[in-house]
Formats: sequence, C-alpha cells, structure tokens
Amino acid sequence: QVQLVESGGGLVQAGGSLRLSCVASVSKFSIDATGWYRQAPGKSRELVAHIITSSAVTNYADSVKGRFTISRDNAKNTVYLQMNSLKPEDTAVYYCNAELHDLGRDYWGQGTQVTVSS
Repeated sequence: QVQLVESGGGLVQAGGSLRLSCVASVSKFSIDATGWYRQAPGKSRELVAHIITSSAVTNYADSVKGRFTISRDNAKNTVYLQMNSLKPEDTAVYYCNAELHDLGRDYWGQGTQVTVSS
C-alpha cells in the first residue's frame, strides 16, 4: 500500500551538503508523519528528523540540530532532508519512514548511503 523511494545519498567531504528525497506512493490512506532515520555500521538505527504532515511540526536529534532541515512537499508526496555542515560521524545509511495511523503501522524505504570523508 505504501512504497517509499529514497535518493540523494552519496560521497561528500566534511563541511559539504547533501539533500535527500523520499518519494511516497500511497493509495487509500494518508501519511500522518514521516521520519528520516540512519544506521551506521555496528550501531542501532536512530531517528534523525521527523515531520508531522498536517501541522508541519518538526523535531530533530540533538546531533543534527542547526545543520539538518526536514521539509515536505505535499503536492509531490515528497519529504526532503537538507543536510549541511556534514561531519564524518554523519556517515550512515539513511532511511525514510512513513507512519499511517489509520493502519496502525509504518513503512520503510530501502535506504540511501551517505558517506562523509574527513
């Protein structure tokens, strides 16, 4: 019922920027909230940024506040993660997650690799 496709990852030098995109294909139900998560090798998956569809209220992990911005284009069913001032510790696979409260579940994208070199 929901497909999420991430793009925009890549290799960038420390201090650089990347913009990730998550395009959602959804039928019948609405996405209530979307989050960007990341998972580095040997570490647990962690929430990076989150946005509520109806209110556009956002929240961020402390480690990315002031550097990352999550936004949503409802007309395009796309959520973005603008990442500035990237650090080597931002290196991870980044995943998009969509919450559908009417279904009581969420969906994951396939992930996109972000590598920040020092």
